[in-house]
Amino acid sequence: MHERHLDIVVPDDLGAGLVAVKAGSTLSTELRLEAMHEGILVSIEVYARALGECGRCLKDIDLPVRVQFAELFGYPQEEAFEFEILDDHVDLESLIRDAVVLALPFQPVCRRDCPGLDSETGQPLAELPELVSDERYDPRWSALAGFTASTDKDMGADIHVSDSREEK
Repeated sequence: MHERHLDIVVPDDLGAGLVAVKAGSTLSTELRLEAMHEGILVSIEVYARALGECGRCLKDIDLPVRVQFAELFGYPQEEAFEFEILDDHVDLESLIRDAVVLALPFQPVCRRDCPGLDSETGQPLAELPELVSDERYDPRWSALAGFTASTDKDMGADIHVSDSREEK
């Protein structure tokens, strides 16, 4: 068994959309290689920083990314392995790239309760609390605005249901 720590400089952006691990940043990896009868078991833990913008308020954000995975690289045989050892080497590039990209959030937010942008002014609601209104109603529901619910607790006491279906 061999354990290694590798710092890998990212050649191209990992991820697309609102957040990505940018080119030139560093992936910190803890690598463990274990000899097995079928091949080499590779266990990896990757740490990185992803940069992008919040999906609600469009603020710049910096997110930690941590990924762990293990993959078996098989010796060349008649039986096909998804990942094979070629010339005593294992190629981890595609595995690391795919794992990091899949770990990135699809809709990243700067904080869990981010209120987003005001629909009329486009200003961030977190910075302008006076724009937050507790009473926003959809105009399509205006006909129900005067409706009040009954407070009678025995409202359903006199309701009887009968089954009037005919049997065939």
